[in-house]
Amino acid sequence: MRAALVGYGVIGHVHARIIPNYGTLAAVCDTDPEVLKDAPGEKHYSDYETMLDEVHPDVVHICTPHYLHADMIVAALRRNVNVLCEKPMCIREEDVPRILEAERASAAQLAVCHQNRYNGANRFVKDYLADKKVECAAGHVSWHRDAAYYASGAWRGRWETEGGGVLINQALHTFDLLQWFCGMPDTLTASTANLTLDGKIEVEDTATVLCRGENGGNFTFTATNGNVKDCPVEISIRADGEWIKLMPKYVVAGDELHLFKDRHHMLGKTCYGSGHEVLIADFYDCIKTGRKFPIDGTEASKVIRLILAVYGSHGKTVTL
Repeated sequence: MRAALVGYGVIGHVHARIIPNYGTLAAVCDTDPEVLKDAPGEKHYSDYETMLDEVHPDVVHICTPHYLHADMIVAALRRNVNVLCEKPMCIREEDVPRILEAERASAAQLAVCHQNRYNGANRFVKDYLADKKVECAAGHVSWHRDAAYYASGAWRGRWETEGGGVLINQALHTFDLLQWFCGMPDTLTASTANLTLDGKIEVEDTATVLCRGENGGNFTFTATNGNVKDCPVEISIRADGEWIKLMPKYVVAGDELHLFKDRHHMLGKTCYGSGHEVLIADFYDCIKTGRKFPIDGTEASKVIRLILAVYGSHGKTVTL
């Protein structure tokens, strides 16, 4: 397996550490020549399309700022190069259909890095709910991101380049887990606000969402970057009259406490979890065996649709 990496930043370093466990890092692309001086890989590039044409890797890892994802995904798929893209898959509504069309027309696979679906506690809950009717759920993300965090990259905190704030960046994974457990809603009503960083960022630091559906998708979600410290993510689920409590390393279900240890080393920030390596290993196995990767463009687009609906709600009910 010959891999290429686009974007050797914070999350790009995590991918670069994992790739040698499953393949060869044939090339790294970044627009900053200073970054490339210390980058691994057999070849270095400043233009990703040139890299794709010259190296033609088995898989390309896209670890760039949000606004670049859609064009890079489409460019790779059109060259029949398998793609592993960091979240979010895209930040604009019009990009969803063109990504899905490129995926359908390609001989390659698209995977989106929703690595929290691979965490032990989350997978346990998904399996536990398999034969149960989920009635409702509630999720909470209460983290801290200050002005210095947003100043660490010119693309952060801007609608045009980040595509949003807490919801599309920090809280996307939990929002995705809620719809994974409960199903997609028919409608949502939401509001967003900037409660702590007004004048420093354009985007929201806080969001509240109410989702409703006739056949599932009934859940509420609150997320904020305005807390003074990061608190553990929490999800509560009611299924067949029973309450299930989910936190990063434990689940309370059936009146029993289930504890989960990280299966892999923690790489990068603690908030990333330990799911990156197992997700990457699974995707590489899918490429080798021809098995379909479970978090493809269609699956990853679900949370994008939800997030964009939240941004368009402004307190009114939106039909999905």
